[in-house]
Amino acid sequence: MKKYLNYAFLGLLLTGFAIASCDNNDKRGGRTDTPTSGEISFAADESFSPVIGELIDQFQFKYPKAKLNPIYTNENDGFNLIKEMKTCLFFTSRPLKDSEVAYLKTKKQLPSVFPIGYDGLAIIVNPNNNDTCISVKDFKRILQGEVTKWNEVYKNSKLGDFEVVFDNNQSATLHYVVDSILDGKPIDNPHITAAKTSADVIDYVHDTPNAIGVIGSNWLNDKRDSTNLTFIKNIRVMSVSVKDEATPSNSWKPYQAYLLDGRYPFARTIYAICVDPQRALPWSFANYVTSPVGQLIVLKTGLLPYRGDITLKKVNIKK
Repeated sequence: MKKYLNYAFLGLLLTGFAIASCDNNDKRGGRTDTPTSGEISFAADESFSPVIGELIDQFQFKYPKAKLNPIYTNENDGFNLIKEMKTCLFFTSRPLKDSEVAYLKTKKQLPSVFPIGYDGLAIIVNPNNNDTCISVKDFKRILQGEVTKWNEVYKNSKLGDFEVVFDNNQSATLHYVVDSILDGKPIDNPHITAAKTSADVIDYVHDTPNAIGVIGSNWLNDKRDSTNLTFIKNIRVMSVSVKDEATPSNSWKPYQAYLLDGRYPFARTIYAICVDPQRALPWSFANYVTSPVGQLIVLKTGLLPYRGDITLKKVNIKK
């Protein structure tokens, strides 16, 4: 018997966008880069490294005299690099605070902060784990230590204690969990593990049957599937529900369509923070990310672009 599956695809009609102006400065400070040439370093939270890597590759292909060196770091260190003017560009998951803007103004710098796209905060489990639906309520209970064993949430589970693993203890991922999911309350689970990178989280979950990992969804995209409907095979991605009891019919994975319509509850914004009075290579790359081409790259990496007219289409696929 033929089966038909409905998939939601994203179409993108992109429009141009330019970064707001910032103060100019005649002093080059030893810099030799131009908008299309030279070599610079910039910072990005490590959880966004897959999409940033794709954007770098395409920008350097277009401008072969330009060399972009990413510093993949945590959120705290990235903001410090910006505030100390050791880099002119930083990609992360929150805008500058008022106090950070005020500090930069004391250095006669006016930062430009703008959104470039959205990703989902993904919850992943071991590939042999069949418990793959979770409610926001239960996820909070796990993080706050109200439940510590799998069978307290999934009564038939024999996996023992939850082992929750993040990329690192200063990352944008962890800060999003505390600020946006736990409303500022600290994580209080006795079985929390901090890996060094998002790749380490995936490896840990793959090797640990009772683990539950938290990473950015741009790490999940299987590049072999141009529809962005296939996740990598070495872990399983949990579906999340806003209902008290999660079921397959009321839970959603971090697909682009569900980030767009709000069904996936853990969506976060990716920001570019630019402090480049010379309007040279950092400024040019930031503009490229917000251009139609840059936003199309964001789309193809499995994330949701910030700019563009997006439509959802349903198609029937014979199986």
